[in-house]
Amino acid sequence: MAKRILLVNKFFYTRGGAEVVCINLRDELTARGYEVGIFTMAYHHIDEVEYLYEAPEVSFKQGFAGKVNFARRTLGGYHVAEAFTRALDDFKPDVVHLHNIHSYLSPVVARLAHERGCRVVWTMHDYKLVCPSYSCLDHGRPCERCLTHRHAILTRRCFKDSCAAGALAWLEARRWSRRRLERWVDALVCPSKFLRDMMERGGWSRDKLHVLNNFIDPVKLRELDREHGREDYVAFVGRLSHEKGVDTLLQVAKNNPSLKLKLAGNGPLRLSLTAQYGSLPNVEFVGQLEAAAVARFVTRAACLVVPSEWYENNPLTIIEAQCAGTPVVGSNMGGIPELVAPENGVIFPMGDREALGNAINRALATTWDHAAIARRGRERFSADAHLSRLLELYFPVRP
Repeated sequence: MAKRILLVNKFFYTRGGAEVVCINLRDELTARGYEVGIFTMAYHHIDEVEYLYEAPEVSFKQGFAGKVNFARRTLGGYHVAEAFTRALDDFKPDVVHLHNIHSYLSPVVARLAHERGCRVVWTMHDYKLVCPSYSCLDHGRPCERCLTHRHAILTRRCFKDSCAAGALAWLEARRWSRRRLERWVDALVCPSKFLRDMMERGGWSRDKLHVLNNFIDPVKLRELDREHGREDYVAFVGRLSHEKGVDTLLQVAKNNPSLKLKLAGNGPLRLSLTAQYGSLPNVEFVGQLEAAAVARFVTRAACLVVPSEWYENNPLTIIEAQCAGTPVVGSNMGGIPELVAPENGVIFPMGDREALGNAINRALATTWDHAAIARRGRERFSADAHLSRLLELYFPVRP
């Protein structure tokens, strides 16, 4: 009988990197003969899957009652335990693999899976277990206060600039403490060494921390393999927001009219950035692109720029660019330097416009071995390599 794996993520549609990883993992495990179930929050975007289990939807935006239900869910209430228990009863998983679960599902699912005797593996897609506000940002600036003082969120108003949101996040961190979660979780997957080190500095046991990079979607690889032709533009792919460093990048383009920059994505700064920079002849906002269009966009680019001004974990955009043979210019933040080396790109100091401009010029002036970049990327970030290591965490060989 095939082993059964229950994947748990608060959203299960193409929304962000965590969802893409979870959906691709479902497909790869299914292709290898495993029975895969999904536990998520009920939402109208979800496609039909064979084993789908849902907790009732909650939203902070649904008036006072919605806020109350959201707070209850954050602390493990509002029907999530009942829904997850039904999933365990029906699906009977051997392994429960958690992804993003805070707030909309809650770590109560880790306790219930542990009590049922399931192997519990948890992939970290953000910094939630060491930073109650997820991002290690304090009003747009990198911050590490919560590694040692979790109550900092109460005084800094660093979560949504709200005392109420900060208080709820602090209560959530107290409710689902490190000591409790370490009892319930068998293995914590960190997509970057940087995240592993941050977790360890936050008090987590190194014995439970395992570094495993994200992998390239094999379906997207087929799109990358198409003949697209290399062009002369510099590409940005991502959320148009302050922490992504997009304003810094656009300032560089403004001061360098010969630099041809194309930006793909959407976000809170879209209107202000297009109003400020959209009339520049060397800047083009191409909007939100579907997965196949992103693959073509990155494959055609002279280089990809990732100017992030926060602690990136293991960006899929860099992985996809390298698998396409596209060199990367990246800031020295988070897990980015683990991915970018002299043979496939250039690192620059975060937020330094002059250094960013010089790094882009260096990348454009370099004769890259695109085939070698793609070959090394596909070896390092293959689904087979990822699944081989992940299955060792699912089903460890007992001594």
